[in-house]
Amino acid sequence: MNWSKIEHLIESALEEDLPAGDITTEGIVPPEFTARAVFLAKEQGVLAGIEVASRVFKKIDSRVAFKKNNDDGQEFRKGDILAEVSGAAGSILKAERTALNFLQRLCGIATLTRAFVREVRGTKAVILDTRKTTPGWRALEKYAVRMGGGQNHRQNLSEMVLIKDNHIRIAGGISEALKRAKQKVGAGVKIEVEATSLEDVREALAGGANIIMLDNMSLDEVRASVEVAAGRVLLEVSGKVSLQTVKDLALTGVDYISVGALTHSFKSSDISLEFL
Repeated sequence: MNWSKIEHLIESALEEDLPAGDITTEGIVPPEFTARAVFLAKEQGVLAGIEVASRVFKKIDSRVAFKKNNDDGQEFRKGDILAEVSGAAGSILKAERTALNFLQRLCGIATLTRAFVREVRGTKAVILDTRKTTPGWRALEKYAVRMGGGQNHRQNLSEMVLIKDNHIRIAGGISEALKRAKQKVGAGVKIEVEATSLEDVREALAGGANIIMLDNMSLDEVRASVEVAAGRVLLEVSGKVSLQTVKDLALTGVDYISVGALTHSFKSSDISLEFL
């Protein structure tokens, strides 16, 4: 993870929350007053972002001590103490909300990802994320997906070729779009193409796609696509995937299942900072 970018994100978040200080804390809490507080899990989940939370406190006050009790990727239960902080009470209060904002959201993503990963256990399917991320948060949110046991699809538009429906319309068809893409990129760059029908799958196979995305297909259409592809290319299922449908999709024999909900429809984990 690029920590220089994360540090900048933390700074921006603190600037947003503390543009001219914390007038409540500064008016009530004596500067010399010290305290200890714990991050308390109010429900079970998967940890992600504990180092980010630590850096929020350090950015406010380098003297604040932060002790983590769990590592990212570990599961926690309701009532677990995830980390402890101690130092100037005012500094802890100023960092509290920003630290929790990072931690709760990233844990929420990791927890939802772990649920999907559990559903496909025993199959060869890998759970992938998408680019449907919070602007500016992509690196963190994709990190949280990894902590949940999923894998990352492309990080950005520069990383690989993914020919989608609008590209196909503009090019005049899958074959032409694949031809143009191959002329543009080197042999080492993977080319994925979106297919919405068996005809599209056959055309993508003939055109030499490396990966075919089966977009919003029914379960029967996915099964048929697996038979048509016959292991010649990697297959990815995408569109309207849920915890209720993902296992049946995985059992068809596809290689990947991408889930936009991991980063756009997660529920933040219920975690609080409790002063002792």
